[in-house]
Amino acid sequence: MPALRISALLFVSLCASLAAAEDGWVSLFDGKTLEGWTQRNGTATYRVEDGAVVGKTTEGSPNSFLCSNKDYGNFELEFEVKVDNGLNSGVQIRSQTKDGPMGRVNGPQVEIESGPAEAGYVYGEATGRGWLTPEERLKPHDFFKNEDWNKFRVVAQGPRIQINGHPIEDLTDEPIFETHATGFIGLQVHGIKKETGPFEVRWRNIRIKELK
Repeated sequence: MPALRISALLFVSLCASLAAAEDGWVSLFDGKTLEGWTQRNGTATYRVEDGAVVGKTTEGSPNSFLCSNKDYGNFELEFEVKVDNGLNSGVQIRSQTKDGPMGRVNGPQVEIESGPAEAGYVYGEATGRGWLTPEERLKPHDFFKNEDWNKFRVVAQGPRIQINGHPIEDLTDEPIFETHATGFIGLQVHGIKKETGPFEVRWRNIRIKELK
């Protein structure tokens, strides 16, 4: 390939990188490794395959979480997810651990579930509160495309958490903000019943933009 063409391609690539940096978006997953993430709780397995993080259930394991090493407060988060039918999953936001860094993961969780179900609502993982989404709004829907890629957009600003794409949830919860104003992002592989599975869930194009 001529040197001039190589230089032009490098220039285009550099411009794209600079544009991404200027608008504030940062990739949380490089598409090749699990660098920047730490697994907590459970024995589910996580691997990289075809540019996606793949979580696979292990029978007898409690909920497992692949957690970002960095904490985030106010942010806009985007990701795509595909989950096997029969598996409940989720993405933790502003989450923490109890009793040390490898303790029980807890905090707000964006629900992922093949439909019709509650995908996109907010659950209080290990908070003792159950669903943070009020019961009167907790209605199953069929916006989630089963066994296909689904894009989620999550905006967390102060006590307000919005789940977009289809406008599934717009939650303002002062108590959870008091205890979980900041924390890590976590990719959940849910525990399963005996003699079921194995199931897999996949995430790709995970990126975040911190907000003031």
